[in-house]
Amino acid sequence: MNTAVKLGAFAVGMAGVFGVSLGAGKVLGPDPAERPEHVQSGEPASHEDHGAHGDEAAAEPAAATDLAISRQDAPGGRFAFRVTGRDGKPVTAYDVEHDKKMHLIVVRRDLSGFRHVHPELRPDGVWEVESPLGEPGSYRAFADFKPTGGDAQVLTLDTDVPGTATERPLPAPSDTAEVDGYTVTLDGTLAAGRTSELTLTVNKDGKPVTDLQPYLGAYGHLVALRKDDLAYLHVHPEGAPGDGKTASGPDITFFAEAPTGGDHRLYLDFQHEGQVRTAEFTVHVH
Repeated sequence: MNTAVKLGAFAVGMAGVFGVSLGAGKVLGPDPAERPEHVQSGEPASHEDHGAHGDEAAAEPAAATDLAISRQDAPGGRFAFRVTGRDGKPVTAYDVEHDKKMHLIVVRRDLSGFRHVHPELRPDGVWEVESPLGEPGSYRAFADFKPTGGDAQVLTLDTDVPGTATERPLPAPSDTAEVDGYTVTLDGTLAAGRTSELTLTVNKDGKPVTDLQPYLGAYGHLVALRKDDLAYLHVHPEGAPGDGKTASGPDITFFAEAPTGGDHRLYLDFQHEGQVRTAEFTVHVH
């Protein structure tokens, strides 16, 4: 089944962060002009499930929850945060989603410095990981998780790395990306208001890579961020390793939808020869 997910669906005037969970991905709307570090989840966005032949059927949105996220102190410059419930107590029970209980996506606000890491949960309910922050600048971290008994969530934290920050211009749109000797080609156009099929093809030294390795339960993970407001989308591909029909490369296919136009940055994580690499693309949505 082809599952379409909408990027950045939002309601004007909504003060909080709000997202929705699907089997294929998660959506997070834009941030308000000013956002405190301690952020609560808000009302979920709507979404649709598209059948294999393009037929659409309504899907129930995930229920809103009153979870909040805040930075915590950690030794040695490590990055730490805590998720709390309405009662102020830390959430300590999480489900494993795509092989991990917590996915932390970090990016500088100019869309450089992308990192996808997996913190460890301490007994006191604090998540901790070696700092994924890089050179000076303002960063946004997306905590992507599912509390046990609840719905999948995406909460955000804004933080700064002190020092003189030099903003990097967004690279020009391109359908190819080079990383560590690999060439990844993007076929398909992310469009506003309709489902797009995006196929990313991985080659090395001019030859198709047909032995991609599973990473977090899939042959690829695609994150999209909108330049103007950092609206967030995390999509998983069609099929799964070991299902008897999904090839291990060179093609990885996703389905996604953007509600509005604008510049976006796409980040594809894939694993080959025991190492995870990230191919990055700039696309303009019409």
